Amino acid sequence: MIDSAARFSNRQVAPGDLPDFRRVELQHVARAFVPYAVLVQVLFWLILALAVAGFRVVPFSPFAPDWWVVAVLVLAATWFGGMAWLDARRRGWALREHDLIYRHGIIWRRTVIVPFARIQHVETSSGPLERAFGLMRVKCFTAGGAMSDLSVVGLDGESARKVRQHLLEQIRDAGEVGPDRGEAGEIDES
Repeated sequence: MIDSAARFSNRQVAPGDLPDFRRVELQHVARAFVPYAVLVQVLFWLILALAVAGFRVVPFSPFAPDWWVVAVLVLAATWFGGMAWLDARRRGWALREHDLIYRHGIIWRRTVIVPFARIQHVETSSGPLERAFGLMRVKCFTAGGAMSDLSVVGLDGESARKVRQHLLEQIRDAGEVGPDRGEAGEIDES
């Protein structure tokens, strides 16, 4: 009979010996993501401003906002367009030996680290506007969720296909070795 305690190992790791994920050199998202992100934000707020302004000219409208409401929405378009520009320029991703890292956000910085061994399904997708800019996203799904646990947004088509293929190979290799699976981690850097 094999002693199960002899096979199981769970050595303690000193906090000073832990690798620092912040030292990983991240790849920037595609250059085309910057104008795409700005355009999406500005269009949203300007369409909202036009809709509100439209209520002012419709006769017998029950909702007739003052012009300052439209001005605030135009200012919001400028603000959120600027924030989208900053965020797009600071987004980054990296493939490491055992995981995928994605960092995004300006005010609320978020770093998501998903071990390959946890990934069960990978897909690439792009909407019509993303395709117009030559962009794709890679979505990683782990066990127990209907939505993706990580979406790497802002990759050019070739990079997205390469990342997807690499992840699929890692999933296949992990399945052949056995279920040595860690947890997907999300780190809020606010």
